[in-house]
Amino acid sequence: MRNLELALDYLKRSRVRLAALDILFDGASWPDVVRESQEVVELTLKALLRASGVEAPRIHDVAPILRAERARFPEPLAPFIDELADASRQLRRDRELAFYGAEDLTPGEFYTRADAERALAYARRVVDLVSRHLPGTS
Repeated sequence: MRNLELALDYLKRSRVRLAALDILFDGASWPDVVRESQEVVELTLKALLRASGVEAPRIHDVAPILRAERARFPEPLAPFIDELADASRQLRRDRELAFYGAEDLTPGEFYTRADAERALAYARRVVDLVSRHLPGTS
């Protein structure tokens, strides 16, 4: 499904969420930075999928789809598909744990500034790469 308007909406919302991550980071809310970074990456990559004519699945980790459909993406993104897929895969692992925790894990005690920095770097990189190569963006 190719819906460029929807893809651009996803990307716009990703950029706004990315800006909101700075507030969470400044508040030292490390698990929230991790969780929200995952959502930024997911929404941005789904924008890329939609803009490239690939149905965006209702799953949180789109890494396998990125790798399987790499030929459908803008050529300048070709060298970065594995990097984008890795960001999706890595952040997906922490999605629920960062939000809910577990009986033996409290997110605020488990996640560190380094975890938040890593997640935020993934989110910034994915938004930057997709923004530079998606039709209709500047």
